Amino acid sequence: MAGSKAPLIEIQALTTTHQFREAVGLQKAIWGFDEIELLPVRLFVTATKVGGQAFGAYHSGRMVAFCLSIPGLKQGSKPYLHSHMLGVLPEFRDSGIGRRLKLRQREDAIARDIDLIEWTFDPLEIKNAYFNMERLGAIVRRFVRNQYGVTSSRLHAGLPTDRCTAEWWVKSDRARAVIEGIPYARPAAVDRVSVPANIAEIKAAQPDDARTIQSQLADKLEAAFAGGLAIIGVERSADATVYLLGEAGPGEIS
Repeated sequence: MAGSKAPLIEIQALTTTHQFREAVGLQKAIWGFDEIELLPVRLFVTATKVGGQAFGAYHSGRMVAFCLSIPGLKQGSKPYLHSHMLGVLPEFRDSGIGRRLKLRQREDAIARDIDLIEWTFDPLEIKNAYFNMERLGAIVRRFVRNQYGVTSSRLHAGLPTDRCTAEWWVKSDRARAVIEGIPYARPAAVDRVSVPANIAEIKAAQPDDARTIQSQLADKLEAAFAGGLAIIGVERSADATVYLLGEAGPGEIS
């Protein structure tokens, strides 16, 4: 579906065992996980019963994407949602489905007076990074090396699972401006960290070089976050994707 007319998609809340099994099947198709690493049906059941979210995207009655969130609680703060997994079948990527699922999460969160949705992402996955910052209005100020250990997924290419945590303050001026396409005075960037635009090819053909790039990026992000900076935007060029580092804006409180 990439580059073609957007398919007709229906977003539904997932509530039945059959739907949860469909989502488990999508995990296999998208990530290629071993059985032991799949999120099981019982997790979907539990998440939806204790305040989480599960949504699916359907094309002609077939689930082609899903997302799952679980409720969280930070010390001394209000509840938030941790969006643990979102996946879209390869043939349906680049058609806006992922953004529609995230906006459905936001709509549900706001209806329940929840201010924050978080999720982790690989900072080497620069397309995802651009989506998170520039299409949703998230920020990042936390990073963990090898958060999930090395997994069986072909998408992880045998690299450590370094992860940034995206903070999506769903009621903030930043999020609203980005989503609605209205002007927003983003704080000025005071530092920049770049990733080669061809990092996917490097991961596939030169894993040792990819590991070096990953380690250098980890060092730079850890230093920036320790200094109180946040990723506030992403710029792309033919040669590199650049993380813009600056101060978080109003309405984005840890």
